[in-house]
Amino acid sequence: MTTEGSMSRAQRVVLAVAILSAFVSFLDATVINVALPAISRDLGGELSSQQWVVDAYLITLGAVILLAGSLSDVFGRKKVLFAGLIGFGVSSLLCAFAPTIEFLIVARGLQGIAGALLVPSSLALILANFSGPSQGRAIGTWTAFTSVANIAGPILGGVLVDQLSWRYVFGINVLPIAVTLVLLTRLEHDHVRDPAARIDWAGAALGILGLGLPVFALIEQANFGWGSPVVLVPLIVGILALAGFIVNERRARQPMLPLELFRVRNFSMGNIATFLIYGALSLGFFSLAVFLQQVAGYSATEAGFAMIPTSLLLIGLSSLSGRLSGRIGPRLFMTVGPLLASAGFLLMLRIGDDANYLTQVLPAIVVFGLGMAITVAPLTAAILGAIDPARSGIASAVNNAVSRVAGLIAVAFASVIAGTAVLDLAGFHRVAIVTAVFFAAGGVVSFAGIRNPKRSVERP
Repeated sequence: MTTEGSMSRAQRVVLAVAILSAFVSFLDATVINVALPAISRDLGGELSSQQWVVDAYLITLGAVILLAGSLSDVFGRKKVLFAGLIGFGVSSLLCAFAPTIEFLIVARGLQGIAGALLVPSSLALILANFSGPSQGRAIGTWTAFTSVANIAGPILGGVLVDQLSWRYVFGINVLPIAVTLVLLTRLEHDHVRDPAARIDWAGAALGILGLGLPVFALIEQANFGWGSPVVLVPLIVGILALAGFIVNERRARQPMLPLELFRVRNFSMGNIATFLIYGALSLGFFSLAVFLQQVAGYSATEAGFAMIPTSLLLIGLSSLSGRLSGRIGPRLFMTVGPLLASAGFLLMLRIGDDANYLTQVLPAIVVFGLGMAITVAPLTAAILGAIDPARSGIASAVNNAVSRVAGLIAVAFASVIAGTAVLDLAGFHRVAIVTAVFFAAGGVVSFAGIRNPKRSVERP
């Protein structure tokens, strides 16, 4: 038996496996951005090819993540994590040794499929091994490190590209994957599988098309326009597939996504808050990184290091906020946190063309980072804690799909919000206001919709 403030050795191993397996997936979504010019110089390819090096990963990751959650619940977290780690390691090496840009794009798509297997299973592993306040603390720790992966990606990528080669951006994945595989062998066996459990393959196919094709259309509309068949056909087919997916899930004997999950208040309202908060996060960070480099004259490395205070706050406070939300409930944190993040972006209206770091950028980053450190762990805990642990894999997959689709949509509309093709100071200020509004809306939704669960006695 462990006390509230301590973890058993087995729990520490579980947490390490969960963090490392999700970390590589999150890291590879962002680390690639600063490597694109070097990849282009080495392998060739136009701007569209560079975009697809990024988007091939995001599309397959987003499209397969619901199926991955279902696989986790049916076959077991440990088995799915093992398959995901092996697949991610192999596809990372394929990327590292890619001889052509086309080969790299295909390998990135495979990497996205493997990455989709990692995140839902890693969170489900935590839910199966922690309960009560210790679960909130564990989720907070997981959240801190995976959030840092998103922020630290451009910094790590810049250092590797400048000092070594872009190929190390992918090759470096092998080390944490090897460590995670060793730790994975020390975990206890998975839950016993129900022999009657089946995968809803029709739902899986419709879900992949329903998520993947609209995301493809959203990405390519910037290149071809909404009226192009390249955009219109996938969009229509994707919407029809999504409608078919919902019909199938209502009728299937063992649906991949049980729609009754959305009747759970904290699950449904929490995912609405997730959409608003993570859409704002993606839009705000993307625009800030572009502005600091293109207008304020920061280097890529300087722009990356400008976000360090947020990383430090997430590492230092996410576990605490997760633990406290496990004691008193997530509603207060999910209300105050997004409002603080909103205030941080409103402070960015003070930023001028030179973007003085100490007087203009740093105060806004600190307030924003504090808001996110308060928000993310309680948000994740509120959503997943509302669902039976047996369905934690698919619940985690839904939440991750919502956050990633929100980010894709927000970034796709960044130029529309800015009102200019090239981000200038006025455009950045418009984006900062919209970002602040969406963060605030996430706080309002949380205040109105989230309910603190009844306290229960923590099991040993």
